[in-house]
Amino acid sequence: MSTAAVRITLYRWAGAFGPLKIKVPCGECALTRDVIEDCLASELADIPVELQVRDWLSLWWRPLLKGGWHAPIVMVEGRVISQGNALNRGVLTEAVIAHHAGRSPVSGNHLFGKASCPHCQRAKGYLTRAGIDFRYHDVVKDSRALYEMLARVKPLVGPSTPITVPQIWLDGHYIGGADQLGERLHSSVEPNPERGQSSLAVHDLTRHH
Repeated sequence: MSTAAVRITLYRWAGAFGPLKIKVPCGECALTRDVIEDCLASELADIPVELQVRDWLSLWWRPLLKGGWHAPIVMVEGRVISQGNALNRGVLTEAVIAHHAGRSPVSGNHLFGKASCPHCQRAKGYLTRAGIDFRYHDVVKDSRALYEMLARVKPLVGPSTPITVPQIWLDGHYIGGADQLGERLHSSVEPNPERGQSSLAVHDLTRHH
């Protein structure tokens, strides 16, 4: 079953309103479309997206009902995410991924983390020793990974709960952090006082079938 496409609508400064007719979109409108198309070819390449480009002067009342009044206006699933200026690609990426994450469940094994996090390294060790193949996502270097992690974890833990790394899924099921992963894999661990009270050092890791 295919996932429904995320709908992006761009209202550009063009069209006709009474005697006023604009055939050539403004520079920021053209730039915004370029940003959208480049995002669709890179950060959002594997996400089904439907892009609609509309002439604002001819259809000004449609975005106005949603609070959009200054072209270029960019809407994702009917919500205004940008207007009046060239689009910030991070804003678009975050909005599209948030909608896509809500429609597509996680599959496989994933670890979202960062290079400087000792708990992320610990979690990697758990998975490696258990012989589990997984996909690692660096949320510092890859903005899409960050937005996807937040979009998937926030609904599970609540909007006011701070999100830390690592965040882990096994076989499409949300596990949580390194401690929860250790418990799931039946790790035998003990505190390591040299790394702080919350750190754990692995002594043995076995996977029970």
